Amino acid sequence: MTVSADLDDSITHPVNRQDGVALWRQIAGTLQADIAAGTHKPGSQLPTEAELSVRFGVNRHTVRRALEELSRDGLVRVEQGRGSFVAEDVLDYTVGARTRFSEWIQKHNKDPSGIVRQLREIAADQRIAAGLGVRGGSRVVVLERLGFADDRPVSLTRHYFPAARLKGILPALQASPRITDALQTCGVEDYVRKETRVTARLPTQTEAELLRMARNRPVLITENVNVDRAGMIVEWSTGCYPTPRVQIVFEP
Repeated sequence: MTVSADLDDSITHPVNRQDGVALWRQIAGTLQADIAAGTHKPGSQLPTEAELSVRFGVNRHTVRRALEELSRDGLVRVEQGRGSFVAEDVLDYTVGARTRFSEWIQKHNKDPSGIVRQLREIAADQRIAAGLGVRGGSRVVVLERLGFADDRPVSLTRHYFPAARLKGILPALQASPRITDALQTCGVEDYVRKETRVTARLPTQTEAELLRMARNRPVLITENVNVDRAGMIVEWSTGCYPTPRVQIVFEP
């Protein structure tokens, strides 16, 4: 195994097996001190388990236990298949009368982007129908999108629109996935947030993979209702946000 110069230096100071402190706790403490000192910057990838095993002179199971502890403390996030990263600062997602994804991300000096996972017309089940104030089975358009701040996923959202009330909403979203632009094409010049409900739970396997987070860390779940100037519902949406990266703040 080839070891970098930095690891060569640190391998001369392996963990102390005689002081009664568990090896994984010593490793976690050392990595925590490294992060606090700025050796590993927020968002940066930590050395691999194999490299840390060499550095501390222990097996990979011991290293993994230390990383799990740091993950539970919120200092490290583990991305399945990619490795361990130093946790970034948590982004405040401010919920107000006009809550827009791009503005939220740009407020934190990051670049917003997104991947459309699905865009199609479906029949509304009872939950969607209740959210939109339409009859069950009514035709609605669903837009599912994975949102990013720079290259980090921060949201997984599903947006539902009443097809009969918003004529042409599907082709409008196909032309521009920006919801504000699509609604303007359908004659909705402005819309505001009427209601937001927030709960928390553990992520599903798919959510954890898409949001690049551990399954033992919770996600925030939102249900949102947006209305036009006349008070008619133009959108009902659900959102899934990783708590290691996002917290929700309500404006007074």
